[in-house]
Amino acid sequence: MNGTPRASQLRVVGCHACGLVCEDTLDGVERGGRVHCPRCGAALHRRRPGSITQAWALLVAALIFYVPANVLPVMYTSLFGRGGDSTIMSGVIGFWRGGSYAIALVIFIASVAVPCVKFLTLGLLLATSRRGSRRARRERAGLYRLIELVGYWSMLDVVVVAVVSALVKFQALSDIEPRIGILFFGLVVILTMLATMRFDPRLIWDGDGE
Repeated sequence: MNGTPRASQLRVVGCHACGLVCEDTLDGVERGGRVHCPRCGAALHRRRPGSITQAWALLVAALIFYVPANVLPVMYTSLFGRGGDSTIMSGVIGFWRGGSYAIALVIFIASVAVPCVKFLTLGLLLATSRRGSRRARRERAGLYRLIELVGYWSMLDVVVVAVVSALVKFQALSDIEPRIGILFFGLVVILTMLATMRFDPRLIWDGDGE
């Protein structure tokens, strides 16, 4: 764009594993040949094979697991011998009513807001890349970098539950334990991160799908 030469014009290709820029000698790949990175030995591709299809599969799996992650309890709390299970939202409400506003806000952002934003954003990127859309490419590239950055902080909710559990254990009259819902939420985080990693952002600039 704007006169900037493409990698195909310069006859170079980037390694997906280590990022080394190599000479593009991939013309025989479709005929069964394989070219490997001289530094790390990974197979070279102009674009990740099956990038959109694999990313869609991981994203759909994450959406499926997101349902039990919100419906099933993520923690059990007990105080003075009385306790009960809590889902993500009931936990947020409980912390908020108890005056722990910071913890409630962190759990809500990490468990509700961030996953929903990632689902919508990644779905938008996959759909527009599949259609070969040429609109708002720079903005879409920025969205990809954003969800890639946010992905590193997506386990905050799991960490909060673990830390709160450890702190409460020190109190003799109270107890807290993780429940099955936190496992599903962890799977959602991992699957969305993998979906983001599998998507090749260079497809945004190709405008020709996979």
